[in-house]
Amino acid sequence: MDLFNLFIRSIFIDNMIFAYFLGMCSYLAVSKNVKTAVGLGAAVIFVLVITAPLNWVIKTYILDADALIQGLDLSFLAYIMYIAVIASAVQLVEMIVEKVSPALYGALGIFLPLIAVNCSILGGSLFMAQREYGIGETFAFSLGSGIGWFLAIVAIAAIREKIQYSDIPKPLKGLGITFIITGLMGIAFMSFSGIKL
Repeated sequence: MDLFNLFIRSIFIDNMIFAYFLGMCSYLAVSKNVKTAVGLGAAVIFVLVITAPLNWVIKTYILDADALIQGLDLSFLAYIMYIAVIASAVQLVEMIVEKVSPALYGALGIFLPLIAVNCSILGGSLFMAQREYGIGETFAFSLGSGIGWFLAIVAIAAIREKIQYSDIPKPLKGLGITFIITGLMGIAFMSFSGIKL
């Protein structure tokens, strides 16, 4: 598959939030204002772009049966290795954000370390392995997936900021209307699947 097509496809058509519903916990929890959504979205992009290619290298050169150690199939360690790489990258992001922007670090609170268990990050590595992407495809896919997640959380945060001043029926206030808007945004993103790349 062409790298540019894969990149565009992973942003709009195979969006982690709207196509696979991966990463919904932090998407719903941190999307109350745009500033924190931008910070978390940027952190997710960084972690995805770092971890998926690193996990590709680990899968290709260590875990596969025809890797460096001939005849030794370590593929059963895939999940453990992927999660270890993700946790290490999240720790790095947490230290950088704390040093560069203490205000953003405070605003993100517990949700910054929770990127380690954000299923869209692990999903990026698992999709890479399942679809047997090469290193270039893995990089394009992870960058596109991160940008798609970023667009989703910033869009819902902007909408949630605006609807605070709207007259919403009491039972739908908060997460109720957020789920409805997310569903409508998912339908809107599904329209991109009709585009031939």
